[in-house]
Amino acid sequence: MWQLHQFPLCPFSRKVRLALGEKNIPFELVTQLPWEGREELWRLNDAGRVPVLHDPARSIALCDSRAICEYLEETGQHAALLGGSALARAEIRRLVALFDENFHADVTAPLLHEKLKKRTVYRQPPDSRALREAMKLAHGHLDYIDWLVDNRSWLAGATMSLADLAAAAQISVADYLGGIDWSGHEQTRSWYSVFKSRPSFRALLSERMEGIVPPKHYALVDA
Repeated sequence: MWQLHQFPLCPFSRKVRLALGEKNIPFELVTQLPWEGREELWRLNDAGRVPVLHDPARSIALCDSRAICEYLEETGQHAALLGGSALARAEIRRLVALFDENFHADVTAPLLHEKLKKRTVYRQPPDSRALREAMKLAHGHLDYIDWLVDNRSWLAGATMSLADLAAAAQISVADYLGGIDWSGHEQTRSWYSVFKSRPSFRALLSERMEGIVPPKHYALVDA
């Protein structure tokens, strides 16, 4: 069985978990806190980062969420997440990069630094200005998702794709940390509620990071 080395609020680990769930691939979780620098993690990934998808029996260790998801796409039997024409696949990859890079840099990474790493590693209070800026930038990203939802059945087109998983993974972490103001974003909220109701998402909604309590609406499918 695959082992997924991850930590609960890593959006890239969450994206891989969603892909595994959508493809009905069994796996077990191994919690790794990257800032602890465990030798086990460094042996599996020279970058010392999660996620890592590891099969000890076959001596396979896959690193980087995009590489892992594309491997699952090429080897899995269920739920094509990177399908369609070459143009359709290019659009999916464009959106995955947008959420993995831009949304993460603008919103998720600052929230994780201020609300998680500062608290657990540095024992410092969060910077309120940095939090306000992250939430402000989140509005811009949600405006764009609103537009996508208005014009497409799913974010990248007619069917659910890896783009939806990448967006939901980032948003779920930001929402857990109280960094999403849903007012004025009913389109994105509706899309996200549908995604939250999927079986692959249920485990994420019930999981908690020790010492950090999410908002009450976080685990509600229709909120």
